[in-house]
Amino acid sequence: MKLTQKHIKKGFVLAGLMNIGGVLIFSRFFTNTVIPETDPTVMSHFGLLMIVVWGIAFLAMSQKYKPLKWLIGVFIIEKLIYGVTWTLWMIKNDLAAVYQKDVMAGIFYTIYGINDWIFFLFFGIVFIKLSKSPQSNSLIN
Repeated sequence: MKLTQKHIKKGFVLAGLMNIGGVLIFSRFFTNTVIPETDPTVMSHFGLLMIVVWGIAFLAMSQKYKPLKWLIGVFIIEKLIYGVTWTLWMIKNDLAAVYQKDVMAGIFYTIYGINDWIFFLFFGIVFIKLSKSPQSNSLIN
């Protein structure tokens, strides 16, 4: 399947909606205490709010991503950090214990890293595609 502009725009929108919707739904609009208790460093209420802010940034990029290749590079780094953090958390923690405390928190911890790895790949592919495009390599478009 060829990655078209339409697909890329939808990918940015989906990334934004996953961040915003995922946090708001699974945190029950920041009232679920199990998520921040389970990983207070990364998933504090402030951390969850910042995930929503990243989602807003992804949405904002959906229509004007082409000249902002290096910002997409930042998104790759952001998704890599969350993906690695989730992978390490999964290795060191008991997901079943989270489910026992709260099913929504368990689902959140089950899927958030998968989501980050998927969008790490998506942003990487978009970055590579833009790097191959002659007009995206100039500083002034």
